[in-house]
Amino acid sequence: MSKDIINRVSDSKLKTIDLEDFYPPGQRVVLDISIWLRGGIVLHEKEFRAHLDHVPWADYQDAYVALCCSSDAIIPAWAYMLVATKLNAFAKTVVIGSLEALETQLFTQILSSFDVSPYKDKPVIIKGCADKAIPPNAYLLLINKLQTHVKSLMYGEACSSVPLYKKPRLS
Repeated sequence: MSKDIINRVSDSKLKTIDLEDFYPPGQRVVLDISIWLRGGIVLHEKEFRAHLDHVPWADYQDAYVALCCSSDAIIPAWAYMLVATKLNAFAKTVVIGSLEALETQLFTQILSSFDVSPYKDKPVIIKGCADKAIPPNAYLLLINKLQTHVKSLMYGEACSSVPLYKKPRLS
């Protein structure tokens, strides 16, 4: 008497969301503006503008750019804004901060238009392992978007998930 092997995970109503599927392709670049400061710490407007005039901005075509200053210089807001005016013609996105801040901004934009209707009243598992740099905030953004719509939320893989939320039963 042989029994067929049944894949209960594929037959279940469990919906899986992998944030890696939302990861926008493209080059990520950190642009450190301290290279355009005198001694790496003093911003002189005329010199700063002159440096910007010689940057090959087309090198940032379709890139996602995180602007930062690695030195302890005090950078006025207009300096980042001025650099952004040069980058905006080429880069897909420009933010001030780290690569994680950049990724968080990208996922905020992506998840703001995420349609939760296919997950309504369904058990949902958010896949945990990713080869790409998914920022921790992306998981929180997704939870915030889903929680009021789903039956339950889990994290991990179907075979070993961590329960996060279960919709209360109405009495």
